[in-house]
Amino acid sequence: MYEFPPQHRVPSQDFKLSEVSTKPPANNLSKDELKKRLSELTKELAALQEKLYADNRYAVLLVFQAMDAAGKDGTIEAVTSGVNPAGFQVSSFKQPSATELEHDFLWRTTLQLPERGRIGVFNRSYYEEVLVVKVHPEYLGGQHLPFTPQTEAELSELWQQRYESIRTHEQHLARNGVVILKFFLNVSKEEQKQRFLDRLNDPEKQWKFALGDIAERKHWDKYMQAYEDALSETSRDDAPWYAIPADSKHYMRVAVAETIVQTLKALPLAYPTVSDKDKVLFEQARQQLEQEAN
Repeated sequence: MYEFPPQHRVPSQDFKLSEVSTKPPANNLSKDELKKRLSELTKELAALQEKLYADNRYAVLLVFQAMDAAGKDGTIEAVTSGVNPAGFQVSSFKQPSATELEHDFLWRTTLQLPERGRIGVFNRSYYEEVLVVKVHPEYLGGQHLPFTPQTEAELSELWQQRYESIRTHEQHLARNGVVILKFFLNVSKEEQKQRFLDRLNDPEKQWKFALGDIAERKHWDKYMQAYEDALSETSRDDAPWYAIPADSKHYMRVAVAETIVQTLKALPLAYPTVSDKDKVLFEQARQQLEQEAN
């Protein structure tokens, strides 16, 4: 099994969100140094993605979950800015459609899994089913389940069943060559407030704000508990979670990029070898090209 980077990694079970910081480490790089480091990492990632594509044995799935205004979109854009679009895809998951609700909760994301040799990004994911739905269990009423929980005990059993389904799903993917990295962009309530105000005070950013964001903010404590439970229940050796400090966007982006690059470096990737027979044919082709009249 390949090694996953340890920094910011969520342990398997017994994870306490209150014990991890939303701010960068005290010995963090300066803003200019972080920008330079991110530039270096995006170049490394571009080269590694090409090798991943040529090797064609592994797929990489990057899952991003966060509270509103934590910086998912900006981080995805910044970290993957140098990646060849031919080997890369982003899938965003919002409120399920009527068609999606006619299937199990893993169906719509399974359709968007990356092929071998490609990097896939899930901007939100099947984890919404144990996050927003856990905070708003009334949403279960529209999911056409064979049995809709009514009591707290029944709800608790449902969440445990979904955690188990997610763990089994991710284990199956990992066994079949999908390298899974899951990022929780851990922004503080205070920083979220400031980013909301920045959007409201800037006419060019107001389109990013939704009134529903304020309504969801009122459920902050419930969301933090839901995240803590989900990360503790589903951070495993074959599909780890990373709780990335998100109050500094520059640090957050570098931390995510570092994690991806280190993971890809740990994979036994190799360019396809050329057989002796093909080498002879390639030499003949080279000679033919050189002898062509201009």
